[in-house]
Amino acid sequence: MDAQSRGRADDVDPADQWVLNPATGEYELRLGPSAPQSPVPGPRRGSPHTAHHPAYHPTAPGGTGHPHGAVPGGPWTPGHEVPPPRRGAPEPPVRRPGRSGQRKPRARKALLWAGGTMAFVVLATGTAGYAYLKHLEGNVDTTDVGDAGSGEFSKDEAFDILVLGTDKRTGSGNDGYGDAGSVGHADTTILLHVSEDRTNATALSIPRDLIVDIPDCPTKLEDGTEKVVPGLRGARFNRSLGEGGRDPGCAMRTVEEVTGIKPDHFMMADFNAVKTLTSAVDGVDVCVEHAVNDKQSKLELPAGKSKVEGEQALAFVRTRHSFGNEGDLDRIKVQQHFLASLMRKMSSGDTLTSPAKLVKLAEAATDALTVDTGIGSVGTLKDVALELKKVPPKNIAFTTVPVKDNPAETVKATVVVDEARAPRLFGAIAGDVSLTEVEEKRERREKAAVAARLEGTKAPASEVRVQVLNGGAPAGSAQQMLGRLQVEEGVSKSENAGNADRTLEKTTLEYAPDQAAQARRLATILGLPGSALKPGESVTNSQGMPAMTLTLGEDFTGAGSPLGGSATGPLDVEKSTADKVECAS
Repeated sequence: MDAQSRGRADDVDPADQWVLNPATGEYELRLGPSAPQSPVPGPRRGSPHTAHHPAYHPTAPGGTGHPHGAVPGGPWTPGHEVPPPRRGAPEPPVRRPGRSGQRKPRARKALLWAGGTMAFVVLATGTAGYAYLKHLEGNVDTTDVGDAGSGEFSKDEAFDILVLGTDKRTGSGNDGYGDAGSVGHADTTILLHVSEDRTNATALSIPRDLIVDIPDCPTKLEDGTEKVVPGLRGARFNRSLGEGGRDPGCAMRTVEEVTGIKPDHFMMADFNAVKTLTSAVDGVDVCVEHAVNDKQSKLELPAGKSKVEGEQALAFVRTRHSFGNEGDLDRIKVQQHFLASLMRKMSSGDTLTSPAKLVKLAEAATDALTVDTGIGSVGTLKDVALELKKVPPKNIAFTTVPVKDNPAETVKATVVVDEARAPRLFGAIAGDVSLTEVEEKRERREKAAVAARLEGTKAPASEVRVQVLNGGAPAGSAQQMLGRLQVEEGVSKSENAGNADRTLEKTTLEYAPDQAAQARRLATILGLPGSALKPGESVTNSQGMPAMTLTLGEDFTGAGSPLGGSATGPLDVEKSTADKVECAS
């Protein structure tokens, strides 16, 4: 039965007849009051021309109403036809609201990371039909990266996706950007970490000009054989992809070598991704502090806010000569602002309530992507997207690998990892620690609990029993501290116990629960913070009595100097969050 027989007019946009079912959180075909409301079933085995197939229904995405399916001639596009199922394809299950076992409504959108010079895209195919899903799956290219990734995607764990934007010039209109023969280096790279509890995410940009060691890389060839691409020492990070036949698995191995974090999966796209995705959402809002007229990228923008899409959006993320010191680090900041704005656009009601836009985005996103085989199916990509959408924009932090100028260069062109700052950031990401207010709130709670150790009654100094150990302080420090405690502070039951069996960065005071009052008194005398107090067990002093243990760490500079300090202060990194509107300068 066609649309007209159900009271539909020929000029109704097919996508507008796909509406959100609040019970499932997905879009379903709704034909009007006279028709039952149900999802579109998959194709029936042996009935490729049935009118129940979504490809032949005029109101389904890709439906034509033609009794034999495809209208002859021309490539397939949404609203024209859907290819019939492949010969021998398994019959899909019919999905009905309330039968999936999921009783909680799912979100009406899903945020999916994609590259080009990166973008968030929507993948919301819902129950659009098996043939349409298989069509989308046919858009996605896959690469087997072997043990460089983790294999299958898990919805119950934290995960790390390496998002790669290449400088490959393939595609319509891209041959004029210079270096037309590029094999596709890692032009823009972001390691996206999504927390296990989905409360936060961190997007870590890796500069293309970062000097790294690229490890030997096993790669699989098209004929199924494997070869090892030799590694490089002291090379730019962008050479970890493309050059010498290095595939995305090589870039993943290099990221692990640099950060200690093993990416689970990758997503990669070229220049066309930015153009097609921004056009699919009718442009992305950007802001610049000063008017831009870049002859090289051909970007022209007035000061203030503008909307960019297509070629202009690509120029915005490619320009290196309009902001800051005209270097790659400043371009990274601009790209982060762009991604945050694109994400806000994807989250807007204007996008989420338009099935037509969602269909366009699903087409553009899948056509732009190359991914690893572990997430190569549309169903898995949708699972990834649904997990990503759980993270609030305000808790998605953008930051960059801490770097410093390469000391081996006279003319500064490359950077190296700042070993004073980077390891702690890498450790935070690996440890699933948020860079946003989620972690700040957690730290405040922890600090409040630590501070509570100092609250309560304090024993007299004369009742404090403590052994003093040297755990990394200058030689003679334990004896110096003992002199202060006994002579100046009245802690007569103290003694020097020599060197500790390990070196500590911070001075600590370990005590048993029944020694808390003594610990508070000693902390007051020495100015120890609550973080220096470590509940534990007592030791036995030389008189056979239980005593606390004060271990002087590397922070000890003298008996009269303040001791201790929280080892968990804020990370020394620049960051921004996806909910903030920021202007490039």
